[in-house]
Amino acid sequence: MFSRDMLLECVRGGETDAFDRAVDTHISNLRRKIGDDPKAPTFIRTVWGVGYRFHLS
Repeated sequence: MFSRDMLLECVRGGETDAFDRAVDTHISNLRRKIGDDPKAPTFIRTVWGVGYRFHLS
């Protein structure tokens, strides 16, 4: 599982002005590009209160 903060840290490095909701937008774009249904995602799943989990089916 990856939290929003972990993802921002990996992408931006130490100090960043990015908002954690920017991660949500990027996840949404990734889901659309890989054909993952946002209403019932198969590959990138949201773990409420934690972050995201990549799931291979």
